Amino acid sequence: MKIAKKSAAIHGASYQRLAAFRHALRRFLAFSETAARAAGITPQQHQALLAVKGAPKPGLVTVGYLADQLLLRPNSAAELVERMVKCGFLSKVGAEDDQRRIVLSLTPSAERTLHSLSAAHIRELRYSAPVLAGLMEMLKPDRAGRARRKK
Repeated sequence: MKIAKKSAAIHGASYQRLAAFRHALRRFLAFSETAARAAGITPQQHQALLAVKGAPKPGLVTVGYLADQLLLRPNSAAELVERMVKCGFLSKVGAEDDQRRIVLSLTPSAERTLHSLSAAHIRELRYSAPVLAGLMEMLKPDRAGRARRKK
């Protein structure tokens, strides 16, 4: 990830807004991590289940796709998949068009776990949405290119 070398002047209020936004995101992530552990899985396993279930082409989810979605190296994603297969959360089958390509899918147990976690996450996001939306609005530039002021 590159950070722009040239940037507009940043004022104290922008730092406060960025800090508040980062705090709101971290609160949600902390909620998510706690919820995953309470469901008996790791936060990374939860992310993997969600990536598999939320894939635009569910029948085509591969280890490479999962690595891309979780920002992992392919070998790390392969190790995660093996652990999740052993735990009974993922199944692997050869693709219909090419048996050498392995396709991942959720097991019924994983479906139940993910459904429960997703319902809790949606409730939390609905609760947090007004705060996040307000912070996002304040970070949008005005016509002069400055972050908007809080009203």
